[in-house]
Amino acid sequence: MDLKLLFISTLLGIICCSSAQQEGNECIKANALSCGECIQVGAKCGWCTDPEFLKQGEPTSARCDELESLRKRGCAAAKIENPHGSQKILKNKAVTNRKKGAEKLRPEDITQIQPQKLSLNLRSGEPQNIKLKFKRAEDYPIDLYYLMDLSYSMKDDLENVKNLGTSLMKEMSKITSDFRIGFGSFVEKTVMPYISTTPAKLLNPCTGDQNCTSPFSYKNVLKLTSNGEQFNVLVGKQQISGNLDSPEGGFDAIMQVAVCGEHIGWRNVTRLLVFSTDAGFHFAGDGKLGGIVLPNDGKCHLENNMYTMSHYYDYPSIAHLVQKLSENNIQTIFAVTEEFQPVYKELKNLIPKSAVGTLSANSSNVINLIVDAYNSLSSEVILENSKLPEGVTITYQSRCKNGVVNEGENGRKCSNISIGDEVSFNINITAQGCPKQGKPETIKIKPLGFTEEVEIMLNFICECECHKHGIKNSDLCHNGNGTFECGACRCNKGRVGRQCECRKDEVSTEDLDKNCRKDNSTDICSNNGECVCGTCECKKRDNPEERYSGKFCECDNFNCDRSNNKLCGGHGRCECRVCICDANYTGSACDCSLDTSTCLASNKQICNGRGICECGTCRCTDPKFQGPTCEICPTCPGVCTEHKECVQCRAFGTGEKKDTCERDCSYFNLIKVKDRDKLPQPVQAFPLMHCKERDANDCWFYYTYAVNNTEKEVHVVETLECPAGPDIIPIVAGVVTGIVLIGLALLLIWKLLMIIHDRREFAKFEKEKMNAKWDTGENPIYKSAVTTVINPKYEGK
Repeated sequence: MDLKLLFISTLLGIICCSSAQQEGNECIKANALSCGECIQVGAKCGWCTDPEFLKQGEPTSARCDELESLRKRGCAAAKIENPHGSQKILKNKAVTNRKKGAEKLRPEDITQIQPQKLSLNLRSGEPQNIKLKFKRAEDYPIDLYYLMDLSYSMKDDLENVKNLGTSLMKEMSKITSDFRIGFGSFVEKTVMPYISTTPAKLLNPCTGDQNCTSPFSYKNVLKLTSNGEQFNVLVGKQQISGNLDSPEGGFDAIMQVAVCGEHIGWRNVTRLLVFSTDAGFHFAGDGKLGGIVLPNDGKCHLENNMYTMSHYYDYPSIAHLVQKLSENNIQTIFAVTEEFQPVYKELKNLIPKSAVGTLSANSSNVINLIVDAYNSLSSEVILENSKLPEGVTITYQSRCKNGVVNEGENGRKCSNISIGDEVSFNINITAQGCPKQGKPETIKIKPLGFTEEVEIMLNFICECECHKHGIKNSDLCHNGNGTFECGACRCNKGRVGRQCECRKDEVSTEDLDKNCRKDNSTDICSNNGECVCGTCECKKRDNPEERYSGKFCECDNFNCDRSNNKLCGGHGRCECRVCICDANYTGSACDCSLDTSTCLASNKQICNGRGICECGTCRCTDPKFQGPTCEICPTCPGVCTEHKECVQCRAFGTGEKKDTCERDCSYFNLIKVKDRDKLPQPVQAFPLMHCKERDANDCWFYYTYAVNNTEKEVHVVETLECPAGPDIIPIVAGVVTGIVLIGLALLLIWKLLMIIHDRREFAKFEKEKMNAKWDTGENPIYKSAVTTVINPKYEGK
């Protein structure tokens, strides 16, 4: 069972590895026939322009490969076409460092995002990174348009809003010195069933003695102005109206405010729309109740500041509103009562750069609500981009306040930004392939709610540089049947072959097939390719790293000898089934290393001078020696033992040869040194042995024996290391002390054993004493008196 599991896991590993290789080289897999097609496959792909690069049998598409693979196959770096993307900043106005109270600038002179215009050259699969900088300018102008529901339920709210102009101007002056305010109102579509269409109700839709104005859809009461008093006067003249159903027609009004820029007076500054109501809203589709089926067209229809097409166009959808608000850089603040908070919070999630505030029952808190909502909106910057061309992707990474880094969808935004804070965004733009037309495209990136934007021109690298130098109808392409470009022929229509030498209708004929048979065999292209125009084009393997080549596709790069289950031992490349080894390797499978460092013995000699280094392993030529470096000689007397007596007699005048020393021991030069550190160390030039021997007195002496150019040298330490004699007094004292201590220990043990014995005997006695029983009965021979005589004289005393 274990063997089966092992086999299955190994097989799966091989399959996964093969699959990874197959997926890895997308360049070969693409089967590109030109340099332009090749570079569109991916950033890793290059095209070899060397005309002599291809081997016999290799198709033109083999010129397209990964860069490292092309170099390994012999294509010089200068011949590899591998264009890279680039970028150029066309407009780079610095962000404005404006202080409140400084010289007033026009809105168009204030810059909050940098750079403003760029041009990118995109290579397929290669991302281009751009860095945008955003800084909230101080004292930035604000346009605020107050859009109010004037249905009857908002009657008390209108009274508080009548004085909003001057109060809000005063409060907003703390934020900006350039503030404008406008006012608009809405009720409902002027058709049934939203309002009553009876003549009386059209004049006064309210009940009882209430005096209300006629119902209307949307009315632009006051264009944006910096005159707060004018706001108070015009709003003070407004009257409440009425309708029949609870949801209001606020979406119609929002759409007109967004698209009627000239009527509203929007400038290219921060644009705020305050939407005040105490009810829900109608949206797309609700118009059918009144017989209105035409979708909202998203255009301005104001005449005399009144929306005139409410009875003709349906309410806009939420998506339509989001689009128009975003296009016109309008940030929305929903000031609604507590009852409708959940509804508008859901709406806020669908509309970027919007906020919801809780309106008190009579709108008395509207100023604080607006200020808080503005601070919330302006403290967050969110980038959005226009529609991307086909095949282009974009990713964002934000670097926000306090070093916070966000990626993914959160990479588009930064929060908690105060005035004067600077944040940055890293944006990667990547193209996959080339657009059909290959024409430049333009995209725009802008922060939501701001009028500034970054314009990016995208130019696509669809052809190689060498394409410009192509020679049309070149003689190199079989009498001008193609364009010679980038080292290869791009055939004219109807022509095929590496040199465009054939027409498509004559690709395969019997006469041409003869040229594809090696040695007149029956196999066409060795069964490893197809005969095209009398020339073999070798077929591709499932693994793109494996290739057939040769005139008859008889060669390949995957059927060479293996070592350690690696092709050419992992130290060479396979060419036509023969391993071409890397430097320092040889052998049919490149498994023989020429590196001799593994053969060095401890004396730094190759194989100890007793063998030959072959493939990184010693082959000992002296039969006495063995081991990985020919240093082991089981039958040899030790060098140190062999020269011990002579060294001893010459250096110290002792030993067995002291009497014959001059005769027997003059075959080496003796050099004395002071200590062991002065002894020579092994070098590769000549063998050297370190020795440590002991004499008859148990004294150690150290020396080295070396043969240098046939001269034998002995370096010996001039002093012996002798063991010190024993100190008698401490030994005797120690023995006596030991005997005394042992005696005391024995006495203590005997005493302890006696105490234990005595205690056991006493305990035994006590136990027997407790178990003893005494007879307490009467005497069996005792009898009581028969007569009792009392002494009359006894008085009991």
